Amino acid sequence: MARADIREVVPTSEGTEFDVVVIGGGPGGYATALYGASAGLSVAVVERDKVGGTCLHRGCIPAKEFLETAAVVRTVSEAKEFGVQTGAPSVDFAVSQGRKQKVVDQLHKGLAGLMKGRGITTFEGIGTLLPGRRVRIVGAEGATSEIGGRHVVLAAGSLPRTIPGFEVDGRFVLTSDEVLALDSLPASVAVIGGGAIGCEFASMFSDVGTQVTVLEALPSILTGCDDDVVAVVARSFRKRGIAVHTGVSVHGHTPDGASTTVAFGEGQSVTVDAVVVSVGRRPRSEGLLAEGTGVTVDERGFVVVDELMRTGAEGVFAVGDLVNTPQLAHVGFAEAIVAVKTMLGEAAVPVDYTRVPWAVYCHPEVAFAGLTEAAARAGGFDVVVQKDPFGGNSRARIIGETDGLVKVVAERGPDGRAGRILGVHMAGPWVTEQLGQGYLAVNWEATVDEVAHFVQPHPTLSEGFGETVLALTGRGLHVG
Repeated sequence: MARADIREVVPTSEGTEFDVVVIGGGPGGYATALYGASAGLSVAVVERDKVGGTCLHRGCIPAKEFLETAAVVRTVSEAKEFGVQTGAPSVDFAVSQGRKQKVVDQLHKGLAGLMKGRGITTFEGIGTLLPGRRVRIVGAEGATSEIGGRHVVLAAGSLPRTIPGFEVDGRFVLTSDEVLALDSLPASVAVIGGGAIGCEFASMFSDVGTQVTVLEALPSILTGCDDDVVAVVARSFRKRGIAVHTGVSVHGHTPDGASTTVAFGEGQSVTVDAVVVSVGRRPRSEGLLAEGTGVTVDERGFVVVDELMRTGAEGVFAVGDLVNTPQLAHVGFAEAIVAVKTMLGEAAVPVDYTRVPWAVYCHPEVAFAGLTEAAARAGGFDVVVQKDPFGGNSRARIIGETDGLVKVVAERGPDGRAGRILGVHMAGPWVTEQLGQGYLAVNWEATVDEVAHFVQPHPTLSEGFGETVLALTGRGLHVG
């Protein structure tokens, strides 16, 4: 029986025509559908599983749900500092898993209802682009149908990358897919990869009582983040007993009973209950394109597009993880809007990938937009930099979360003073919810004088940004 949000695929002799056919119902795909339907276009979405994609079902949402479980554990553990007497917390991960699934199911139901309400037709099956903007759909039972569109948007998403010597078996070796389906916690894990996802998993596991080792091939964790922000997270990880090894390669693992030993570096090893492979994601382009479509795929499997998300085939676009841009749901949303505006003949502003917002939900959290200090200097900018530790922030003291800082990178003007804001970088409590004003400042190319004019509410965590900018004018209040 077809799911409630899915229209069952049946063979059709003449096919069905739409203004837009979208292959893939993840963030990039469903955003295309919703935005296009809002503009009055007839839209079809071809989805092999459930609308919402990796982000909703096996990525952003379930991962952050478990990170919130970790935050509750921290809160209970530290409750006595606020005069609240509690015992040592324990975690029933099966209950956490149930709550996660409830949240996911509610969001999925809401999304499916929203799409239905806007008249979007959703087909269950695997979509393949044919020449002439035709899409072949193969359903679960092998039934085949074909539909066509004036425009086609490829949004097939991505899959977790794997590495040789660590074949995913669901027991010892896990990717994000398997981790987010666990109903019990391993006593120890090795996380291979110290990027955003790896650090989120390392932080979550540590907070719920698992012993964690992070193995990263690059010289630092959180590559791409500002050095001062990375230092905050690295210091926190050390204090919490998370072992971090950077600049090391992994050489395979050897199971023995209920555990396995991971070999890494120069003769080093660690024995753990599970290995989490977190080395990025690859585009899901296999089988997506038939011969003769005119769409180009690069050597890494990414669909090649221009700044307006157009492929080499007339009327065919690609968005989201399928293209070589930051693999973020909100980037997929933005690319979808660019694609739809372009097909409508409206003025579309290409996404500036150097200025998109980034959020990492480890503890402490990380959020940033724009150039790091190192990138700005490497780009030839003469910069002025100001940092404000959260230790001096009243609200941070009240909630007992003082690790972290706000850092603003500004261009030095002809008069020697700080001018245009180039980057805003944060590590600390709830910074993922504080980045909004920093993101707007960077993308509106605001100057420190312009931003300093605005009044910040007190006491809030967000006033740290305002204080930092005010200090860049040369006349700070609480920040020197």
